[in-house]
Amino acid sequence: MASKNQFITFNNGQKCPILGLGTWKSKPGEVEEAVSVAIDVGYRHIDCAMVYSNEKEVGKAIKQKLDEGVVKREDLFITSKLWNTFHQPDYVETVLKKTLSDLQIDYLDLYLIHWPMAYKEGKLDDELFPKDPEKGNNLIFEGSGSYTETWKAMEKLVEKGLIKSIGISNFSKKQTEDILNVATVKPVTNQVECHPYLNQKKLIEFSKQHNIVLTAYSPLGSPDRPWAKPEDPSILDDPKIVAIAKKYNKTAAQVLIRYQIQRGNIVIPKSVTKSRIESNFDIWDLTLEQGDIEDIDSFDCNGRVLHLNENSHFKDYPFHDEY
Repeated sequence: MASKNQFITFNNGQKCPILGLGTWKSKPGEVEEAVSVAIDVGYRHIDCAMVYSNEKEVGKAIKQKLDEGVVKREDLFITSKLWNTFHQPDYVETVLKKTLSDLQIDYLDLYLIHWPMAYKEGKLDDELFPKDPEKGNNLIFEGSGSYTETWKAMEKLVEKGLIKSIGISNFSKKQTEDILNVATVKPVTNQVECHPYLNQKKLIEFSKQHNIVLTAYSPLGSPDRPWAKPEDPSILDDPKIVAIAKKYNKTAAQVLIRYQIQRGNIVIPKSVTKSRIESNFDIWDLTLEQGDIEDIDSFDCNGRVLHLNENSHFKDYPFHDEY
């Protein structure tokens, strides 16, 4: 099944499998098996982050598959992300090396600035969500970091061979422009929430103009998000999506994944269920008609599910911008 992978070529020539396994919200005790199953199924792209607090388990699965000879390191594309408390330039390499140690690998294929927002600067053992005592226990302490300065530190890690590519995540058009204005190494991707209720059409068009690929997280609408309310709409249960899936004799999830691929986006659906991991990868024989893609595009309602409103007062909060 590995041969069924399709690839996107980044602006630096590196190839990335267009379909990857997301690990956000994958619990310890589940994610190791999920990654192991995914690699056996044919996934070669694993999307990780320090803040997910599961990179050690992901690393165990990767090492097991490397030791078994199922894959070679160069067959895998491993992504991780620099968390908001570590934007200080002189600490970026230390944080990256912790991720490499946890994942049991020597280099990352892709490292992203997780958010443009800086939280109060901390060290590896400090709280990842530092609370501001003056503003109540539920409010995050804002840091003074500058994502353009952080970017320059990321570029140095590319020079050292610790990272093959660097990118951004949850950055607006304006914030991406800020990076491009200082970059000597261009971002290869912007990883953002993207699904039919938030189709990111303008951001995709802008990114393509600068040869930046969009990576779609929560492509299925993140139905397992802890803050979901019973009355919230579910993309997977949307009658219009279900009808399109029935037309092709596929699942709603398969249609949503294929929708992103045909738009030229990398897509990283998350699952820890073996049958769904397998099903989500079984999309290579599916081609949506252009009319169906246009119909799905029309579902957009700016329906963001990860908005971090509690941080909306931060100077670098990304979602005040038009896109």
